Parts: sequence; structure tokens; C-alpha cells
Amino acid sequence: MDQAIYTPPELAKLWRVGIKKVLGWIRRGELCAIDLAEPGGRHTYRIRAADKAAFENGKTASPPASTKRRTGSIVRHFR
Repeated sequence: MDQAIYTPPELAKLWRVGIKKVLGWIRRGELCAIDLAEPGGRHTYRIRAADKAAFENGKTASPPASTKRRTGSIVRHFR
């Protein structure tokens, strides 16, 4: 099992997104992270490989093709 630990900048580079996006996912609880900061200190997040994988698996899920309707360049989802 992968025992790697990632920082938000490492994941941002890996996923080709901005660091603020990764931090937003952490703050909203979408991406599980460990905060190593001292009380009252600046956040120092670390993400375990298992949490990275769980996040990736959740983000790649998409609704069945029959529930999508393309309008121009926007994809709208209907239930």
C-alpha cells in the first residue's frame, strides 16, 4: 500500500490546478487532510495517499450519459 504523504502544492501540480483550489477542497471537507500547525499557527496540511485516492475516485464519478444534455459548451445535468 502506498504510504506517500502529499502537500497541497504537490497535489496542485499533480492535478494541474491552483493551490487555492486544493485548499478549498480541504476547507470544504471534500479532501481529507491532516493539519500539522501549532494552535493559532498557520495551517500546514498533509494529505495521505489513501485520502488522495479516495478524493480522486469521488471526483471521477459522472452521471450516466442519458442524464446529460449538451447546450453549446455547457453541460447541464438533469435528474
